[in-house]
Amino acid sequence: MTLFTGTVVYLLVWWTVLFAILPIGTRPDAEGDIEAGGWRGAPVAPHILRKAIATTVVSGIIWFGIWALVESDWLSFRSGPFALPGP
Repeated sequence: MTLFTGTVVYLLVWWTVLFAILPIGTRPDAEGDIEAGGWRGAPVAPHILRKAIATTVVSGIIWFGIWALVESDWLSFRSGPFALPGP
């Protein structure tokens, strides 16, 4: 896996994990003060920095697993059970 491919895969994994982590631990504001610009479905304390750090850690672990799978010969189209037939 090249540096460019690894970066693209990491960014794709990061955004996917972010959308999976965002709803964890959020509690909506039941009243929602409309005069102050609030909406009753908005989270009271979203903890965005904490979720960004958790997303980075989880994405790194998932990316490492993807990298190990791609770099190994376990899942290869050049050799093994998934190999394409030669000419």
